[in-house]
Amino acid sequence: MCALHGHTLKAMDGFKQRVRQLTRCSNSQSPSYTIACLRSNLLGWKSYFGLAQTPGVWRRLDEWLRHRLRAIQLKKWKRGKTQYRELLPLGASENVARRIAANSRCWWRNSAMLLNSVLTIGYFDRLGLPRLS
Repeated sequence: MCALHGHTLKAMDGFKQRVRQLTRCSNSQSPSYTIACLRSNLLGWKSYFGLAQTPGVWRRLDEWLRHRLRAIQLKKWKRGKTQYRELLPLGASENVARRIAANSRCWWRNSAMLLNSVLTIGYFDRLGLPRLS
């Protein structure tokens, strides 16, 4: 393994670890508050590694971050009934909201599939989450 590749992996692990720390107790906080806490950290990482020629790495980190935030939101809603009720005003069709609510305890899996059509990149843009890629 080349030194640059090892450095990139180490930096990615550090980034993910810091995001996990900042989002650990997010269940009691609103999504906008969680994103506000993440914002300065994300912008710092982006500026520090901004000159690196690694667009694929930034894209994967961006996708992972939104995936984590979606999972946290589902976990916060806890029950399928609550998930269904909260997804409808966000623009989910009844079918999509019902399918997500039916698997209410599968937060990580649900946040990688159907929830992408509801909590889109635009949703996170409106909350102020900076894009890394």
